Amino acid sequence: MSAGIILNVDGLEIPVSVVRKRVKNLNLRVRADGTVTLSIPQHLPLARAREFLDRKGDWIAERVRRNIERRPSPDFAGEPPNRIPLWGKLVPRDSVQANSGQDVGGQGAPGQTTIDQAALDEFYRTEVLRALPDIVERMEARVGVHAARWSVRVMKTRWGSCTPKTGAIRINARLAAYPPECLEFVVAHELVHLLEPSHNTRFHALLDEFCPDNRGIARRLKQQPISSERDAIE
Repeated sequence: MSAGIILNVDGLEIPVSVVRKRVKNLNLRVRADGTVTLSIPQHLPLARAREFLDRKGDWIAERVRRNIERRPSPDFAGEPPNRIPLWGKLVPRDSVQANSGQDVGGQGAPGQTTIDQAALDEFYRTEVLRALPDIVERMEARVGVHAARWSVRVMKTRWGSCTPKTGAIRINARLAAYPPECLEFVVAHELVHLLEPSHNTRFHALLDEFCPDNRGIARRLKQQPISSERDAIE
């Protein structure tokens, strides 16, 4: 038997699945996809479960946000080769080759072509490097801090990372597959870490100030780059 509880923490709505089991203690689990499950003893009142979740609210929200931010970036190897995601749109692969001189196609089964992930990642890296300076200039002025060094690379588990002690910030090249506001959000997020290294209440208050739609964009980064057929262009 299970029930659902909505936990509201610092503007974040977190659905929690409460499952009754033959257990003695309350067992809380935050999965990698951001879902939350609480196992409780068979006869424990639901109100007690709610009290427990309220006490653990900040801890739960921190891990849910961390899992959202560390969602693995998508891999496009083996996808149909005719169109690729670029800045939130599906664009013809031929146009990428024509505009950049880079062919992101690879050889699959005999007579078939697939996406060459390494070539696509290099193309994405070039795109992010091209877009980054204007965004960095605007966001650094807004946040009021300057990074010592920016770099762009493919990262499997993070969209960005920051080393506050050195002021170095790294950005995931695969953000070029997503709408431009996703790159802006990640830049803002990492710059705020130069003001507040942890993901505490102050950090999220600052991020709300400098990037008001950060929660919506973070949810967007949990989805595939192309969210609907309306995002496709021929």
